[in-house]
Amino acid sequence: MLKNLITINFLIFLLALSSPTLANNKDFNLWLDDFKKNAINSGISKNVVNDVMSKAVFLEKVIEYDRYQPEFYEDTFTYIKKRTSNKKVKRGLALYKKEKIIIDKIEEKFLVEKELLLALMGIETNFGRYLGKMDIISSLATLSFDKRRSEFFTSELLILLKLIENGVIKKDILYGSWAGAFGNFQFMPRTIKDYAIDYNNNKTIELKNVEDSFASAANYLNKIGWKKNTPCYTKIKLNTDIPKKYLNSSARKIKNKRKVKFFKKYIENSEQLNVEDNLISAVITPDQDIIPNSKTYTPAFLIYSNYEKILNWNRSLRFALAVCTLKDNFKNEI
Repeated sequence: MLKNLITINFLIFLLALSSPTLANNKDFNLWLDDFKKNAINSGISKNVVNDVMSKAVFLEKVIEYDRYQPEFYEDTFTYIKKRTSNKKVKRGLALYKKEKIIIDKIEEKFLVEKELLLALMGIETNFGRYLGKMDIISSLATLSFDKRRSEFFTSELLILLKLIENGVIKKDILYGSWAGAFGNFQFMPRTIKDYAIDYNNNKTIELKNVEDSFASAANYLNKIGWKKNTPCYTKIKLNTDIPKKYLNSSARKIKNKRKVKFFKKYIENSEQLNVEDNLISAVITPDQDIIPNSKTYTPAFLIYSNYEKILNWNRSLRFALAVCTLKDNFKNEI
């Protein structure tokens, strides 16, 4: 009886050792040792590397989130509707009413509409309500260890360690999204390094407060070329005779751009388009190739330069459409 019990327990032990989680943890720890060496060799102090990375763990949930993102599964109508509701507009207006003076100053200084800033904050974190609770160090380490986008996330983690070493960011407050983004506007480490600013001059960049976070977001948009008071997109109804080469269904690279007047012959009721004829544009059909059984020519949108700036923020066709839609909803109310 005792012998059988020992045998059973031993088998259970062997099964546990062979489980994917334990295997991942073992491989992750080996990867972590190598990463620490590489980080130190890159010029980051040994004390910072060991201190920050000592509690990094493999987060299996992060891999699950990475493999299933709503930008790639929800149809455009559903995605936009969920993120541009009247409730969200009301919350944004309440925040603007409370912080009107500072938000107006930031709009004037950086030439980025307050409506756009409110839209981005609303969709990224529901105006600070959902900043994320994941340990960012562990999230970035997990995604660096994972092979799908290892190079990108390894670079982000190294940048974050340098920001901590330079005193720009405090490691104890680094809790955010599963992908390693932080603060009201969900900045990744590289974005923090390149664009985040200490707007209120208190010698700390605080991306969870209104002043620094709004100014940093506005600074980023200004630097990448956002053009104030120019359109983002126009919803259109395509004729089926448009050559398919003009239909963009991927956010990776928008192709076959033309002036608006070129596309008019492929758009029903094009005479009603309230857009400058010489504006450079492209056609997107965001459901095509992603949503099962989606139609080829609908929904369709004519997009412009500003739309592509939002793609720099998040390379998702639906995300950019939702941001621009919410921006317009705020404009109708403010």
